[in-house]
Amino acid sequence: MKSIAKLTLFYSISFLIIFVSSILFHILASWVLAARTIPVEALSGRDPAEFAWLALPLTLYLSICLTLSYSARRSIAIPLSLICILILSWGFTWGLSLGITRTTILRPALNPVPPISAGPGLILSQRDNAMVLLRETAEVRGPRVIAIPGEDLIYQEIPLGPNNSILNTPAIPFEARVPWFIRSLDMDLGLSARELLSRHDADFYSFAAYAITLILLLASLRFLFELSNWPLVNFFIGALVFRGILSLEALANSREIQALIGTFVGDWLAPPLLSPLVFTALAVLVLFYTLLSRIVLHSSAGGEKRRARRSSPRRQRNG
Repeated sequence: MKSIAKLTLFYSISFLIIFVSSILFHILASWVLAARTIPVEALSGRDPAEFAWLALPLTLYLSICLTLSYSARRSIAIPLSLICILILSWGFTWGLSLGITRTTILRPALNPVPPISAGPGLILSQRDNAMVLLRETAEVRGPRVIAIPGEDLIYQEIPLGPNNSILNTPAIPFEARVPWFIRSLDMDLGLSARELLSRHDADFYSFAAYAITLILLLASLRFLFELSNWPLVNFFIGALVFRGILSLEALANSREIQALIGTFVGDWLAPPLLSPLVFTALAVLVLFYTLLSRIVLHSSAGGEKRRARRSSPRRQRNG
């Protein structure tokens, strides 16, 4: 009972901290993006519910990963941790999904800075570089003049294509270049969030089946956090595998994979249940082989103890 209480408290605190931090990060990122880029047309502020849905997959993955690491370090039984994480994760996911849909009253407070809208002659600067737009901001890829320190002014009539400039300047030099692994992680989390949102809007049972089977698959990977005697190494291994599960989730939701699975199952399973079927099958396989490995380890340990008991009387006699 004490282990369940500690595990519940740890998961709840981790989930809430990660969820709130992720929402704040998305809000700040949207403000920075609105201040540094020029949209093609003026758009209204993003709904705060969208930030919450974007934060939900990251919160789910990271909180489960942290809780599995905690349960392994505290030597909590695998069935107990699996059931506890499954109930807590689904409870928080379901509760937040209900709360997110009722956040319309927060829109005026959480709307980001409005996008830039100006006429010809707008000057944008980043570090020592400057760019002057020669048309209104609605024509984001219109002609411009670029000033680079130590170089002559560059006129770009068309900022794309092979004839954009004699210098190797980017099409929009004031947009931050993000490493690919971060962009791919953001894209996969966005795909997961959109899948959860679409299922939540379409049908509750489809949303519940998808979320519960995904949580079951993640919670079944407890063995990863017991591979070595170094908890930090186990955590990094688990985080890498969880990143692979996130990519697998995006792959399982693609149309091509859905059509491929549909050729095997035929018409006896509805299309929204194909992805939960994949998650369930993988979770069952992982749990089955985890059980087999536990049986083998316990049998080998029991055999060693019996051999040690048999050899101890012989040593006493010889002594």
